[in-house]
Amino acid sequence: MEETRQVKVTLHQEAADASGYAFRVAFDDTAIPQLATDESPPLGLGGGPDPSRLLVAAVANCLSASLLFALRKFHNSPGPLSTHATATLARNAGGRWRVAHIQADLRLAEVGADHTQLERLLAQFEDFCIVTESVRQGVPVTVAVSDARGAHLHGPRGAGTDA
Repeated sequence: MEETRQVKVTLHQEAADASGYAFRVAFDDTAIPQLATDESPPLGLGGGPDPSRLLVAAVANCLSASLLFALRKFHNSPGPLSTHATATLARNAGGRWRVAHIQADLRLAEVGADHTQLERLLAQFEDFCIVTESVRQGVPVTVAVSDARGAHLHGPRGAGTDA
């Protein structure tokens, strides 16, 4: 059975400066407040997150929620998770800026030994992250997880697990 859903947003350019790059993003069919976005200087005024920041935030948020879900599914009671994510921007062969890589470093609030089934859930939580797995179709995403003491639990070593 094929199942689909749609997520809709509507953007309206800020009227105050029609030559600018600021938009209001409405999340259609929800009660979510609108979000102000803008390009970073020198193109825009930096009055809100730019598209690259929104992309890296979406990846980081999705991974964080997926890890929390997996932890709770295996009857763990995780404390507040922290995530630090970095998008590396680079010029492509045509000289255009692109998101070349995203690194996400997630840190548990507890030591790894405090969680049951940790190895199993760490092996699968990324696969359930809709955004990350979609973005990976075109952008490499590296994920690392560490515990409260900084011990490396998942992902490539030395990936920057200083979340």
